[in-house]
Amino acid sequence: MMTVQKAAHALHAEWRGEDVFFAGVSTDSRTAGRGDLFVALTGEKFDGHHFIGEVKEKGAVAAMVSHDAWTQSQEPMIPLILVKNTRLGLGQLAAYWRSHFNIPVVAVTGSNGKTTVKEMIASILQQAVDAAEQIDGEKKLLVTEGNLNNDIGVPLMLLRLRGQHVYAVIEMGMNHSGEISYLTRLARPGIALITNAGVAHVEELVSVEAVACAKGEIFEGLDQHGTAVINADDPYAPLWRKLAGDRRVVDFGLEGEPNVSARYQLDFFGSEMALMLPDGAEEVKLQVPGKHNVQNALSAAAVAVAMGIGNKAIASGLSGFRGVKGRMQKKRCLHDATLIDDSYNANPESVRAALAVLAKAQGRKILVLGDMGELGDSARDFHERIGVEARLAGIDALFTLGDLSAHTAAKFGPGARHFTDIEELLAEVENRLAADVTVLIKGSRFMQMERVVKRIEL
Repeated sequence: MMTVQKAAHALHAEWRGEDVFFAGVSTDSRTAGRGDLFVALTGEKFDGHHFIGEVKEKGAVAAMVSHDAWTQSQEPMIPLILVKNTRLGLGQLAAYWRSHFNIPVVAVTGSNGKTTVKEMIASILQQAVDAAEQIDGEKKLLVTEGNLNNDIGVPLMLLRLRGQHVYAVIEMGMNHSGEISYLTRLARPGIALITNAGVAHVEELVSVEAVACAKGEIFEGLDQHGTAVINADDPYAPLWRKLAGDRRVVDFGLEGEPNVSARYQLDFFGSEMALMLPDGAEEVKLQVPGKHNVQNALSAAAVAVAMGIGNKAIASGLSGFRGVKGRMQKKRCLHDATLIDDSYNANPESVRAALAVLAKAQGRKILVLGDMGELGDSARDFHERIGVEARLAGIDALFTLGDLSAHTAAKFGPGARHFTDIEELLAEVENRLAADVTVLIKGSRFMQMERVVKRIEL
């Protein structure tokens, strides 16, 4: 990767000790490995500077530390790079490393669908790589892993870039204004996508318009010769077009005449799509459910169009996409019931999309819902609306967990039951399962609704 001296010079930082070579970068003392540079981050409940001895024992060869935490009198245990702020130092190092790679970088943000769309894009690009080379395709893509989409995760992903990579797909999350601006300037994408804007994060940003503006920051780091990919169906599309400036725009949607669109027919767990691309139409058998996933597929296809990927690779990549863990996954569960695992996260828009999928199931339909977070002063109102909408969607039973979801159960009425104890909820769900039952599990990340999934899946 690089030497301590080279990294220090890139950061205009002081360094001490031997000029060693490090092969990777880690911020987690639990997973830091041999040959790593350990970046000692600090937070309210932790201080990475306390673990430098531990990571040295694990094989870390150097550390990035802050001047304030590492006094002049301390003898370095391993070679050190001293910076004012290790969090910002991590980002600066990532930006420097990114500058060495002249490859297409795709940046993805939005209130809903980011992770699914990122993986759809990766599936398409994998098809393109496989068609071009036939061998060693998997190592050619760098794709955001897990939840590495914030001001720590994005730099760590960029620092994983290596010479064999031909594409990078970087997911960017946010919970406050300015965060996307920072991340996109590190990544310097050639293609930037906004999937949509919704009520996620309104607790911090007050309004959906403010969320849309914050998402629009992604174009601040977009190459002047790059492409902005925009959801033409979103009410904030005109705003995003303005923020994209003079850059090329590729748009997608189900209304009007965007660059990428589709005719589609939904079934319970997938859809048949006639995907309309600038160079012709392709048939796609989408294996993930719901209109929202049709829209996700359009956004991924639009990114591929912006990158010059062929129609066949786009269609094959979308048809071969199998979904993402915790997001609309159909599974077998106890007593031959059908489980839809959508437990990873929740906000009002994604719950409505889940209701539309569950409504198409045969037999009895059960929704298990945990609280939705980050909704600010409107949180109770949003939870109440979901209760009404679940009843109108034909859901037979609603089981809720948490505090705010009690309002959802109350508005749903007969057939709803609210729980404050997870074990009581698990017992009731298990008791209701039968061969004619479809149960959908959903809730915000902090509710850990995957606990229900683990209890009942086979």
